[in-house]
Amino acid sequence: MSTRIAIIGAGLMGADHAKIVAEDMPGATLQVICDMDAARAKSVAEAHGAADIASDPEAAIARADVDAVIVASPDFTHAPLSKACIAAGKRVLCEKPLSQKSAECIGVMQAEMEAGARFVQLGFMRRYDQSYVEMRRALSDGALGRALMMHNFHRNVETPASDFTGAMAITNSAPHEFDVVRLVLGTEYASITAHQPRRSDARVAPVVMVLETTDDQLVTIEINNNAAYGYDVRAELVGEAGSIAMNNVAYTRTDMALASATRYDADWRGRYHDAYVRQNRAFLRFVETGRFPDIASSSWDGYAAAVVAEAGVRALQTGTKQAVEMIARPEFYA
Repeated sequence: MSTRIAIIGAGLMGADHAKIVAEDMPGATLQVICDMDAARAKSVAEAHGAADIASDPEAAIARADVDAVIVASPDFTHAPLSKACIAAGKRVLCEKPLSQKSAECIGVMQAEMEAGARFVQLGFMRRYDQSYVEMRRALSDGALGRALMMHNFHRNVETPASDFTGAMAITNSAPHEFDVVRLVLGTEYASITAHQPRRSDARVAPVVMVLETTDDQLVTIEINNNAAYGYDVRAELVGEAGSIAMNNVAYTRTDMALASATRYDADWRGRYHDAYVRQNRAFLRFVETGRFPDIASSSWDGYAAAVVAEAGVRALQTGTKQAVEMIARPEFYA
C-alpha cells in the first residue's frame, strides 16, 4: 500500500518536498498540505496533486489517513511538531534545525526514548550529497590515511533579511557543516573559536570558525552570507596521504569574447536536489520498514548541531575559545 504523507508548511521548502513526494518517491502519496495560509496550501496542493489541505498542524498529524509527516514549517515549530508526531506514532522527516536550543532537542530525544522507537529523521540532506559520500568513503577505505583537517566554506548571494547577524550565521547556516563534518570524520567536537572581519558597509560580515575535534583534528568553516557572486559550497578533506576536495557543480561552460565562464546557482535548491531526493526516499524506506537509515541524521545529531552552534555563538560574542560540552550519547542512539 502507498504511504500517505502530510507536509506541514507550504513555503519554499514545503513546496519542494511536495514536488519530490509527487514525482520522485514511488510508493508515496501526497495526502495533505498543511499551512496557516489556506491560499498557499491550496496552491501547493493543486500544483502537486495533494488529496487535501489543512490549517492545523497537530490535527493534520493525527489524521487517520496520514501515515507519515514532513515538517517544513518555521524553525521554532520543529521540536513541538516532532514531539506531536512521536505521540501520534508517526515517523517524521523534520527540516533542520530540530531546535536551536539544545535543551529542546533533549526533550525530543526523551520523547523518542519513552516511546521506545525511532521516529525522527532530521533533514540534514548533505549527508546524501555525492561529494560528501565520496569523501567519507575515501577516508573509510584508507586512501587518505589519517584525517588531519577539513576545510569548508558556505557562501550565499545575500542574507535573507536585513537584520541577519553573525550569530544567526552560526545558528542558521553553519549547522549543515557542523553535522556533515561529524559524519565524514566520525568524531565529535571539543572546542570552537569564531571570528569576523570588518566590512565597509552595514551588511553582516563572514564568520570564520575553527573547531578542534575529540580526535585531535582541525576543522575550518567559513560562512559568508553576503558573498554577492552566487551560491557556493565547497569542502576539502586533508589526510596524511592526500586530500579530496569537492568540485563546483556546473553542467556547462560558456566560451565567448575571449573569456570562459561557468555559472553559480542563486541558492541551494538546484545544487542539492539529488541529495533531497535520496534523503526523502530513505525516509520512505524508514516509514515502510521501521529501520532507521544508516547515514541519516537523528534527534541526537540535531542535539549535537545545536550544542556546537550555542558554543559558537558564545565564542563569537566573547572572542574566546569555547568548549563544546555534550551529554553522554544515549545507547538508544548508538
